[in-house]
Amino acid sequence: MPYIDEEIVEQLRQMDLLTYLRTCEPEELVKVSGNVYATKTHDSLKISNGKWMWWSRGTGGYSALDYLVKVRNLSFLEAAETLMKMEKIPVRKESAKEKRTDPKTLLLPAKSDNADRVIRYLTGRGIHRAVLDYFLERDMIYESLPYHNVVFVGYDREHRARYAAFRATNSSRVMGDCSGSDKHYSFQYSEGMMPRVHVFESAIDLLSYVSLCQLKGIRWGKYHFLSLAGVYKPRKNIRESKVPATLKTFLKARPDVKEIQLHLDNDEAGRLASKTLELTLSDRYAVCDAPPPQGKDVNDYLLLQLGRHPMYPEKKECERA
Repeated sequence: MPYIDEEIVEQLRQMDLLTYLRTCEPEELVKVSGNVYATKTHDSLKISNGKWMWWSRGTGGYSALDYLVKVRNLSFLEAAETLMKMEKIPVRKESAKEKRTDPKTLLLPAKSDNADRVIRYLTGRGIHRAVLDYFLERDMIYESLPYHNVVFVGYDREHRARYAAFRATNSSRVMGDCSGSDKHYSFQYSEGMMPRVHVFESAIDLLSYVSLCQLKGIRWGKYHFLSLAGVYKPRKNIRESKVPATLKTFLKARPDVKEIQLHLDNDEAGRLASKTLELTLSDRYAVCDAPPPQGKDVNDYLLLQLGRHPMYPEKKECERA
C-alpha cells in the first residue's frame, strides 16, 4: 500500500480550501458577501476565515484535503495525491499573531419566514410556549432555510451575534456549531439583576430549566442562564483545568455575579465537569452543584415532570420553589 510521509501530510493539511479552489477550480467559487464564498456545485457549502461548512450534510472542515474527502468523496490517498500533483498551489500559513487578531465572521443560515417546525420540535421537547416565544421574538432562536433546523444564537454585550449552533428538527442527529462561531459568547440569557448564574451543557437544557421555572411560577427573568455549548472536558489533572471560555467571558462581564449553580448532566462527564468547576471557582464564587434530581439531563427531568418522558410516562407534579 502506498505510504505518504507524515510531514508531507501535515503540509497538505495546511492548504486551505479557498486557496485550492482559486488555483484549481476558480469556476466553482461564488462570492456571497465580504470574505464569505460558496461553491457553484453546492450552494449550501460556505467558506470563511479558513473554514468551510457544508450545511446540507452537517459537515465541515478547514483544509482542501478535508473537502476532497468529505465533499468530492475521494479516498484519503487519492485526495493527498491530488494535492501533491498541484505543485504550484501555495500553502497558507498563518502566524500565531494573525490567528489571534483576525476577527471571525459568523455564518448564519438563512431565516425562514416562520418557525413552525422549530416550535413543533421544541414544544415536543417540553419547552414552554411562553419561554419559546420570548427567545423567538428576540432572534435568539430561529428556523433556518433550506433545512428547517433550529438555530440557537449567542450575542455579545453590544447585541452582535457571535455564536450559533444548529440542530435538526427531525429524528436525525445533525447538529453542530455554525462556521465562525466564537464560544466565548454561547447561547445565554444575561439580562437578570440577581447575582446568580445557572449553567448548563446545552441550549435545550437551558430552555428546559427556564420552562420549569415558568411552570412553577418563578420569575426567571431576574436570573442569568448560560449554556457551555457542549460537554466541558477538564484536564487529566483537574487542578490544572481552565474555566470554559464562555463562562470566563460571562463572569468577567458580570462582576456582580457571586453565585454559580451548575446543572450539568447526570453522567460521568457531567459529574466530573461539575466537580472540576467547583474546585476551580469556589475560591471566588459560591458554587452549587445542582444536577437534575431525575433523568440524564435537565430536559429529561422536564419531560418527567410533564409526564411525557418515553421511559417514564407517569406524570409528576412540579413542586413550587
